[in-house]
Amino acid sequence: MLLRNNIPLTYIFGKIKKELLFVIGYSIGIVILYENFHVTRISIPVAVPALLGTIISLLLAFRSNQAYDRWWEARILWGAIVNDSRTLSRQILSFVENPYGLDEIEEFKAKFIRRQIAWCYALSQALRGFNPRKGLEEYLSAEEFEFIKKRKNVTATILELHAMDLKKALLEGWINKYQQIEIDKTITGLCNHMGGSERIKNTVFPVTYSKYINMSIHLFIVLLPFGLIEYFGYMEIPLVVAIAAFFLLVEKMAVHLQDPFENKPTDTPTTTICRTIERDLCQMLDDNKIYEDKPQTELAQVGSYYIL
Repeated sequence: MLLRNNIPLTYIFGKIKKELLFVIGYSIGIVILYENFHVTRISIPVAVPALLGTIISLLLAFRSNQAYDRWWEARILWGAIVNDSRTLSRQILSFVENPYGLDEIEEFKAKFIRRQIAWCYALSQALRGFNPRKGLEEYLSAEEFEFIKKRKNVTATILELHAMDLKKALLEGWINKYQQIEIDKTITGLCNHMGGSERIKNTVFPVTYSKYINMSIHLFIVLLPFGLIEYFGYMEIPLVVAIAAFFLLVEKMAVHLQDPFENKPTDTPTTTICRTIERDLCQMLDDNKIYEDKPQTELAQVGSYYIL
């Protein structure tokens, strides 16, 4: 995720550099035909591209709003994952009784909370198309890791292990049935957030809608020099480039925001969120060794900002 506001212009315009090179060359060609070869019949009323530009602006505004809604929904879901992970850990620590200080019960609590940390990292990696099992052996026992290796959906399997341990705690008398119901509600909430994230990941933005807008923008750019050449002459070149860059950048922004789990700079920062969850849960468990011994997340510097 982009972490600073002063994003370099080289990064911004680097996204549309090929399109801008085409626009510059195309505009220069139109000016040369009009001014040097006196091909004056190529001029058209400026109202034609102006009308088309107005229509495209409305379509781009709608698409940008829809793309931002997808990105914001993803951020809301991961904010809920943070809250429910903290709630689950608090419930495990406070509900599971251990009046005699038995090591078995303390190990049960620690295993449950560490497994929740593993679930967060597994979901983040799965949404971004990486191996969801990578690094989980740090948080899971050998038996648990072998169990999830046999299953395709790692995150669902970890929640299944949560449910199995919850049933064990009820049978052993470590929690009562009312506490079991409350903890199960929290696990169900995590499952719902996982499903919401997967829905955003797997629901493709309508390709035909994106294609039609892209074609309309290119048609607008092609017509624009013919509408401005009669009034601005050589000044038509920077004007066309500026207007074209605006429309192209807005379209690129929408394209990037519509997929918040594609490991891009505009992603929902799931890795950072997972590290926040890990820090808080280790603090609740009073076991900071896991978090402190883990290397910090690497930041890739691009100009004067960073990507997580």
